[in-house]
Amino acid sequence: MAARHWLGKVVLLLAAALPALPAHAAQEEALRVCADPNNLPYSNAAGEGFENALAELLAADLGRRVEYTWWPQRRGFFRETLQAGLCDVVMGVAVGASQGASTTTAYYRSGYAFVTRAEDELRLRGLDDPRLRELRIGLHTVGDDYANTPPAQALIRRGIRDRVQGFPIYGDYSRPAPAGRLIAAVAAGEIDVAMVWGPIGGYFAQVSAVPLRTQLLEAGAEAQSMSFDIAMATRKEDEGLRAALQGSLERQEPQVRALLLDYAIPVLTHGPDRSLAAEPAEEIP
Repeated sequence: MAARHWLGKVVLLLAAALPALPAHAAQEEALRVCADPNNLPYSNAAGEGFENALAELLAADLGRRVEYTWWPQRRGFFRETLQAGLCDVVMGVAVGASQGASTTTAYYRSGYAFVTRAEDELRLRGLDDPRLRELRIGLHTVGDDYANTPPAQALIRRGIRDRVQGFPIYGDYSRPAPAGRLIAAVAAGEIDVAMVWGPIGGYFAQVSAVPLRTQLLEAGAEAQSMSFDIAMATRKEDEGLRAALQGSLERQEPQVRALLLDYAIPVLTHGPDRSLAAEPAEEIP
């Protein structure tokens, strides 16, 4: 009995010596995010992408911590992560392409862009600029068929093929930020212009040691058909989480806009006539 009494006192003393945890610590839920560990400007395992920053911003607003399931964003990504229950939200997905998931309202809209060297002063006048027939053009490809992306299709419709070079969107995954290889080719003078999804072009142009210019395509129905609303996706049955994220997006709208600007994400907005215009300006230096 004496030994048990002594042991009980030791346990009480040890418990008293431990630092008290905040009342909310044990109850803090995780915001379980599906993300690619090597996919800047969106995400990486070091948390350097704008979708990483967005997840932290919204999780803090909701009183949660971020917990990642890392998975290369390839074919089957939704099926093998979100739909398999490994995580609960994908931070960026084109509205209408959420593969059976439910989405928030869009938190930005972007489109394709030209990226050129600033010193070349090209200032291209859209898809029908005659100089495109003489320039060396680079674009991302998803497979072996160069015709599988909107810019490639736009060029093929104009008979522009011979001076087009494809750069796999997935690139060399053993190297950091493989999508940036296309923009590096512009900076190195390997090509004259990249036709690239705006967030990729804007971000890698901003961090380039060689001054580059990102010019968002915005004029004409064809350019507008190559722009997309981007939202967050949850499973359809997770209506409570989707509503919580939607509310957080609305509360944090100024911070979200500042985040996109910080990462040089080109954003399109609808004007009074429903035409699309770049925000805040056509060109991002």
